Amino acid sequence: MQGLVYTFAMLKSTGIFALICLLAAPLAAVGQADDGKQQFAELGACKLASGQQIEDCRLGYRTYGKLNAAGTNAVLFPTWFGGTTASLQDLVSPNGLVDPAKYFVILVDALGDGVSSSPSNSATQHGPDFPAFSMQDLVKAEYRLATETLHLKHLHAVMGISMGGQQTFEWIADYPEFMDLAIPIVGSPRPSSFDLLIYHTAIDAIQRDPDWHEGRYTGHPPMPLAESILQMQLTSPALYAQVHSLEDAEKEHNERFTKGILPVDANNWLAQMHAILHLDIARGGSMEEAAKSIKAKMLIVNAAQDHLVNPKPALDFAKLVGAKTIVLSRDCGHVANGCEARTLNPQVRAFLDGE
Repeated sequence: MQGLVYTFAMLKSTGIFALICLLAAPLAAVGQADDGKQQFAELGACKLASGQQIEDCRLGYRTYGKLNAAGTNAVLFPTWFGGTTASLQDLVSPNGLVDPAKYFVILVDALGDGVSSSPSNSATQHGPDFPAFSMQDLVKAEYRLATETLHLKHLHAVMGISMGGQQTFEWIADYPEFMDLAIPIVGSPRPSSFDLLIYHTAIDAIQRDPDWHEGRYTGHPPMPLAESILQMQLTSPALYAQVHSLEDAEKEHNERFTKGILPVDANNWLAQMHAILHLDIARGGSMEEAAKSIKAKMLIVNAAQDHLVNPKPALDFAKLVGAKTIVLSRDCGHVANGCEARTLNPQVRAFLDGE
């Protein structure tokens, strides 16, 4: 569930966000005058792999920088689990993961994030009536954004963090000729058995919550158990203990069970969790066979202490495709790319630049 609860809203609620910001310290994004404006691609009906469709399907996105004359510098960057493109903006900067002075950066709101078509904002398929979508469906909508709305014929790179990294793996499997580079960060080509344990437990916690009402609730039910489950996996125990005093941990626990912390829609969470749960770029076959179709040059980034997305499937895949790997080793766990930004960001930028 690569991206599972990787929302910076959650990081803010725990105090870890401040630590990450201090360590990462990115510069403000620079580029065109309209950089970062929220835009929408109206896709009509999004036909899903299941045979169902999302009606009045729309995809949110933001762009930075300028497409060069040859059309060879576009970088597509989809969101993590529960996150929106607003959460990604600080990563687009000269000292961030991708420099908008060099690249035409496209941040994409994944389906189900509350900005793009989602259970929470659909007028005709609201809440539990919204059709279940897969990781393939997320990427197909993003491909349509790239080709039909932005009229791109090729991407220099696809990159993403957490569930964005999972989408990156899906991109290389579904559209292997469409990009030169792929950079999945704390992502996976399919969940490990431990990942599945986490996802199923979080889903059960939501669906058994008395405030869920079979998905036909009003407002934002707090979902304290699901949030606690995901919070426990977000960082390593060492970092959590470092950031939280005993008093802070007790206060946070009480707040979570009385009013909740995250303003996240439960049906949106469930929809994206379903996509993560069923991710498998090998389609039930072997990863060895799946690797044979990969064309993109890859930089695969994982965290040794990631308790939310087990790094082994991605690192095993890296061996199959001869990918360059970076394994972040500090106590940050799933949020290692933020905690170790000063180490990671220059390496990602160098890979994008062909160095």
